[in-house]
Amino acid sequence: MLASEIIKRPIITEKTMILVEKENKYTFSVEKRANKIQIARAVEELFNVKVIKVNKINTTPKLKRVGQHSGFKPAVTKAIVMLAEGDKIEMFEA
Repeated sequence: MLASEIIKRPIITEKTMILVEKENKYTFSVEKRANKIQIARAVEELFNVKVIKVNKINTTPKLKRVGQHSGFKPAVTKAIVMLAEGDKIEMFEA
């Protein structure tokens, strides 16, 4: 798999921005079939940083209702990537 196929998009929320500021950890939505080693290599290749640690989280689809209609939010695989001290990703800085 290519690096651009593994990393789908960044996840930017209040909680993830706190992780960026305090612990230098960045959160991405990733391909479900990718393992931790592939995720680390993809982040290093795309952003030119040194990855120290990767935590991978598989979420389950969640049932949601709007009035009478019900459906599911899709399952998402997230990766929390810890970078080496001094490295940062400019996309998250705003």
